[in-house]
Amino acid sequence: MKYNVLIGGAAGQGIDTLGILIEKILCRKGYFIHSHKDYMSRIRGGHNFTQIRFGLEPVYSHWPILDTIIGLDKETVEFHSERLREDGVIICDESIEVEDNRVIHIPMVKFAKEFGNHRAAGSVAAGAMFKIFGEDFDIVKEVFSEKFEKETADSNFNAFKKGYEFVEKNFEFPKPEKRNQILINSNDAIALGALAAGVGFFASYPMTPATSIMTKLSMKQDDAKIVVEQVEDEISAINMALGASYAGVRSMTATSGGGYSLMVEALSLQGITEIPIVVVDSQRPGPATGFPTRTEQGDLDFVLFSGHGEYPKMVIAVKNAEDAFYQTTRALNIADKYQVQVIILTDEYLADATQTIPPYDFSKVRIERYIMTKEELGDVEYKRYKPTEDGVSPRIMPGKIEGAVVMIDSDEHNEYGHITESAEVRTAMMNKRMRKMEGLVSEIQEPDYFGAENPEILLLGWGSMYGPIKEAVDMLNKDEISVGALIFGDLYPFPTRLLKKYSQLAKKLINVEMNFTGQLARLIRQETGIFTDQSILNYNGRQMDSYTIYSRIKEEVL
Repeated sequence: MKYNVLIGGAAGQGIDTLGILIEKILCRKGYFIHSHKDYMSRIRGGHNFTQIRFGLEPVYSHWPILDTIIGLDKETVEFHSERLREDGVIICDESIEVEDNRVIHIPMVKFAKEFGNHRAAGSVAAGAMFKIFGEDFDIVKEVFSEKFEKETADSNFNAFKKGYEFVEKNFEFPKPEKRNQILINSNDAIALGALAAGVGFFASYPMTPATSIMTKLSMKQDDAKIVVEQVEDEISAINMALGASYAGVRSMTATSGGGYSLMVEALSLQGITEIPIVVVDSQRPGPATGFPTRTEQGDLDFVLFSGHGEYPKMVIAVKNAEDAFYQTTRALNIADKYQVQVIILTDEYLADATQTIPPYDFSKVRIERYIMTKEELGDVEYKRYKPTEDGVSPRIMPGKIEGAVVMIDSDEHNEYGHITESAEVRTAMMNKRMRKMEGLVSEIQEPDYFGAENPEILLLGWGSMYGPIKEAVDMLNKDEISVGALIFGDLYPFPTRLLKKYSQLAKKLINVEMNFTGQLARLIRQETGIFTDQSILNYNGRQMDSYTIYSRIKEEVL
């Protein structure tokens, strides 16, 4: 059993704060939660909303049908009432004139003012919502006290109680058992994964939807003893990160598609200098500024082929907040091990979607550095680009070993790092660098598979499509439709074993992704020669939910 609540209003009305408070209360009571935000690219005004879906079983995706609407303005009620089920509830202020028998008018603003805080109107609505769902408010004061100063916490708690007492219970809602879980979005998970893996330097220019990675790291930089630098543009960000990495500090940066465009020349520089780096591309719809606060999976082709010349790289797409933490630690280790760039693909949906997950298991996290000490190097002459069997040359920290100079250059160079025009040396250096691909291939992880063991229909997706496709597959199989799904995280080098296995079993291969051209399907054709039979695509800036995928499979595929 899962329930779906929408909180809507204009920017500046406290929607985010109200959503966070409700999520925290539900999380501590033991509910599984998945929430996502839909917001316009403006500071004030416009229509914004948060949807919170919660229940007694894990929730992987948002859902189009609503049980309750909390409307902080009239526009919210008008926009979303068609999605509200017949016995659903609309909570709004008494000043909002709406003709709908599902509306409960509450003097939210009046009650809030009684407690000296007009901004506590949302807490009145939250109290009403919890009463309607038959929940108590035993931990509400604790959550408010953590969020606000005492006076503000008290006024919000009193407003919550007032709203709670104003309405009657509407739904019979089973109670969960309290469980050990955390509530987090994927951007915060990436930041925490970076800290767990020993990142020492992070440079970035603010760009939605990647900005909160820098924000989270900056909040922790003093405690973690790291440097977080907000720079003037993305060119500076990537070059500063490369400079810090050259000096031996584990480094990364984060941006969105437009900022990644500015980084491309420096990423090619990484390819020839072999300085380890991790870059996060949090995707939003383009071209150009496009939809700054919306979501899409439009950058896959871009990151696969960005950068002039040929050089080794790895591309990993994160699937959810749990996966984002572990993949970030893995990315930093792989970048160091092979002296390559690792690109992490995420998107606005994951950046802003909050979910409950098990606490991170730090026994799975290792910090693997591959910088040689003087003892490991020995008495041999240091050659920064020495040809090796695996293509990975010895790396030392500049200035730490007497007589060993770390030479780098953007021109082709010999094993010492000196510029060369030799055709033979060029061939040897290219061969050395590209031998790293064999090591990267050994590191790749196969996609997640779920569904029928011998599926007649095989869905193919990547990254943030994990949750919506997983729920859609479960629903289709309950309808006795034989469906399975492969959701890719590692995209380059491309894993093929499970794809070849399940594509031979299935009668139809359906590609499901958030772009216009079906970029995953094209990558699969390129790497395996396997053609998909059909694509289910969405590129309106709003993430496909599980019900939409379920419905489109039934309407377009069966």
